[in-house]
Amino acid sequence: MKRYRPYAAEIALVLITMVVGMLGFWSIYVGPRAEAEPHHHFHVATTFGWMGLLLTQVMLLAQGKWQLHRQVGLAVLAAGPLLVGSAAFLAVHSAQSAIASGQPDFLIVQNVVGTLWLGSILVLAFALRRQRKVHGAFMTSTLLIFLGPAIFFALIAFAPAYRIEGPETFYRFQTAGQMSLNVNLAIGLLMFAKDWRNGWPYLFTVASGPLAVGLQAYLASIDRLNDLTTAVAAPNKGAILAIVVILVGVLLAWTTLPIRGRSTVVMNKGR
Repeated sequence: MKRYRPYAAEIALVLITMVVGMLGFWSIYVGPRAEAEPHHHFHVATTFGWMGLLLTQVMLLAQGKWQLHRQVGLAVLAAGPLLVGSAAFLAVHSAQSAIASGQPDFLIVQNVVGTLWLGSILVLAFALRRQRKVHGAFMTSTLLIFLGPAIFFALIAFAPAYRIEGPETFYRFQTAGQMSLNVNLAIGLLMFAKDWRNGWPYLFTVASGPLAVGLQAYLASIDRLNDLTTAVAAPNKGAILAIVVILVGVLLAWTTLPIRGRSTVVMNKGR
């Protein structure tokens, strides 16, 4: 068990995110108003598949299986684009559903910022893959992108103080969001404190939370939240999924090209 101790925090973070994630999806799949739809299945498959991949990678590192770790890591070239694509798909779906129902999309800014941040984290993780600890911190920090929303939905589903019981309790969306943000920030700071030299990616990741809150407050102050919702809802969901998957896939493939091979490409273009 000693060999797992250096990775105990990362393993714990994966398992915690899995458990909280199941609680967050509970009302959709098991609750009295369960109404899981295809996009929920897609989101669950990509998210939990990603968490399973991260757990496998951490366990391989703990066991000293470096070569197998690198080989399994190539799966990210497929899983990563699908993960970001599913986030973009859900952001568009959420905005379209809000417009169709005539209700505001309380998570519109968080969905947009979270999707952009997730894609940026993956690209940075592979661009800095030679800095192994920084690369690992970036990869593990992606869990915090999912943990925040998971806490949010778990609170609404199971905590009476945060449960939505009608329009008069819509303010609880904000209180649940603030609580999930606080917990996420605390976890991010703890992971950074574990290795402050290489753990800065955790700070980069959790910064998306305050950024989204500040941006939402600003857009609300100038009455532009509905405009953002309309803009996000405009594209076709399938088209957005395809575009994001291709874009992120190309970026990840580019960052994983050997430096020599990349130089050859540049030289050939210059001839």
